[in-house]
Amino acid sequence: MDDDELIAALAGGDDVALRQLFFRHAPWLAARLRAVLPAAEVEDVLQETVLAVWRGAGGYRPGEGSAGGWMWGIARRQAALWLRRRGPAELLLPVLVAADGRHPGDPAEAALSRTELADAVRALGPEGGPHRETWRLMYVEDRTVAEVAELMGVPEGTVKSRAHRARQLMRAALRQHEPVPEGGGR
Repeated sequence: MDDDELIAALAGGDDVALRQLFFRHAPWLAARLRAVLPAAEVEDVLQETVLAVWRGAGGYRPGEGSAGGWMWGIARRQAALWLRRRGPAELLLPVLVAADGRHPGDPAEAALSRTELADAVRALGPEGGPHRETWRLMYVEDRTVAEVAELMGVPEGTVKSRAHRARQLMRAALRQHEPVPEGGGR
């Protein structure tokens, strides 16, 4: 059976289809989740993903994309829920650590990364301001552009512009913390 047929069978209550779908997709889903979650949490988020796939199988629309893409969207939302419960520092600290090569086990480096992250978030403006709120909804809560537009009462184009500006502001703030290479130049 292909993925679409497995999901249709799953929607009909077929437990075997769930197991087949899980064994087919769990390895690559886990590998992608490891990029955004602490390793110890990947299995729990993967299990939550499988439950959400089981619950949502009836809403799957085969012609609107691949089954793998649909499942990855569910896994991303489950990861976002896990990260949201732990706050924005948990969300971005692994990314910052991976980007600057620091070892996450070093408490001093982790504290420094948290400070850098807090500075970058402050660069977005006051809490509740348009850029900071757009960043929070899109990148912390993992909401779509359409959802953010509806929540904020603005057109989707405005959300895209604000998200672009928020990324620029954060990049600039994070660059201020980059070590200066020998010789003083960048």
